[in-house]
Amino acid sequence: MAASKVYESPASALAGIVQDGMSVAVGGFGLCGIPEQLIMALRDSGARELTCVSNNAGVDDWGLGLLLQTRQIRKMISSYVGENAEFERQYMSGELQLEFTPQGTLAERMRAGGAGIAGFYTKTGVGTVVADGKPHMEFDGAEYVLERGIRTDLSLVKAWKADPAGNLVYRKTARNFNPMAATCGAITIAEVEELVALGDIDPDDVDTPGIFVQRIVVTVSEKRIEQRTVSGA
Repeated sequence: MAASKVYESPASALAGIVQDGMSVAVGGFGLCGIPEQLIMALRDSGARELTCVSNNAGVDDWGLGLLLQTRQIRKMISSYVGENAEFERQYMSGELQLEFTPQGTLAERMRAGGAGIAGFYTKTGVGTVVADGKPHMEFDGAEYVLERGIRTDLSLVKAWKADPAGNLVYRKTARNFNPMAATCGAITIAEVEELVALGDIDPDDVDTPGIFVQRIVVTVSEKRIEQRTVSGA
């Protein structure tokens, strides 16, 4: 009988996997759809010199911002980092390496890595600093830049539902970077809100097939709002 993919806690789901210097892809957009409990467990593991691939770096006291507080991240590969003052401080002081990647390019780099595609050409970024030092090629009279697919040692994602086989369903806008992150990791751990019986998820509703997911942990989400905006009285 195959070993269960379901683990009792985020810490146990990370046990035996996390190590210094590893690369980690993290799903989510802003604070939406981030694997918050797995991020805290990664912080508590004490692993250092991490390279994190994520659209953004959370905020100062939540998400990947927690790992920046403890100086566990060596390098970020990101699209948007404007909500995190500690990120700015570490980058400006030279403590943190940063590889800026346009948002759509970052999503495609992760998707390509998961699909076994080593690289692809795109117009995005041509003529800017993100294209510096990268190979260029002309197609149909237009210039393109080569971007490499991303593969990581570990991927952490957040899903709404999972079954014991690891088939995942994301909910609404939480289906952002999670599907791409789930495929580009050598090992993928999914933090989910609900575990259902095998067969309860219609195959047409599966967003990430279980073949990509090695471990599952059920958690209670703390859904914070990144920027709260209210109307005046």
